[in-house]
Amino acid sequence: MRVELVEYNPEWPKIFEQEHDLLLKDLGKSIAKIEHIGSTAVTGLVSKSIIDIMIGLYNFSDADNLVPQIVNLGYIYHPEFEDMIPERRFFKKVINDKATHHIHMVEIKGEFWQRHLLFRNYLRANPEIAKEYSILKKELSKRDWKNGNDFAEVKSKFIRKVEKQALIDKEIIPK
Repeated sequence: MRVELVEYNPEWPKIFEQEHDLLLKDLGKSIAKIEHIGSTAVTGLVSKSIIDIMIGLYNFSDADNLVPQIVNLGYIYHPEFEDMIPERRFFKKVINDKATHHIHMVEIKGEFWQRHLLFRNYLRANPEIAKEYSILKKELSKRDWKNGNDFAEVKSKFIRKVEKQALIDKEIIPK
């Protein structure tokens, strides 16, 4: 399979905001915060044109109770991914046989939340690194992949390097 990437669309933040408002209205006090993550959250970055949404919970023990509410909003729940990341609940919204949104529901104090915001914020603050990431993704998109997870795994080496640099820059870890 080939991964289809598109150039940055300035409508993506607006699409996120619409979904954010819908989720907030329906889930309300059960959630701590909702963030736009992934490539569609970084101006200028090529992407698969899927809006990645991260829902932060005060307590991850509330996650399973929220699954039916999110499903009622038109999302498909994918429990099979819990084997890989047990501290996350993953959902997909599909319109006309095409994935349009992903939800990653995690604990706000957890590693998943922290790492994804760190990476997104670092790319936003460092356009030259974001450009490097775009170039890498374009190169990788030319290959045939067994599945989308393989594509993501290859990108993870770059992501880990950027996360480490972000931690060094924030003086969280020594050089």
